[in-house]
Amino acid sequence: MEYANLSVDEIQQQLETIEQNKAELQRALVTRRQEAKHGVVAQVRELITQNGYELDEILPLITARRRRGTAAAVRPATSGRDYTRYVDPENPANVYVRGVLPGWMKQKMQEQGYDSSVKADREAFKANYLQAVEA
Repeated sequence: MEYANLSVDEIQQQLETIEQNKAELQRALVTRRQEAKHGVVAQVRELITQNGYELDEILPLITARRRRGTAAAVRPATSGRDYTRYVDPENPANVYVRGVLPGWMKQKMQEQGYDSSVKADREAFKANYLQAVEA
């Protein structure tokens, strides 16, 4: 498409259309990745049973183990309440616990087509995009 002949309004409209398409594609990607996880789980279960093992024997070997003493050093003192921490899978330094949404989270929500001012969108984004880590 030749953009040099478009008016400012037409260019703006093209950009809005592209952003909408991008948001739809991002949502579709998140959905497909969630669906694909179930297929991977089924493959892993099948592989474990085909090799004559029980899930309970193998799964502890796969999951990460915490080192003793590091949990107290990493977790700050709380008032007795433990809140779920949400970690950005692309950047583990980005963590959201509760309260005001951090800038990185608002930006990622917008990129994924979610509205950060809508509670249902915030919850869907946390469920579909972020990794929940129990405190």
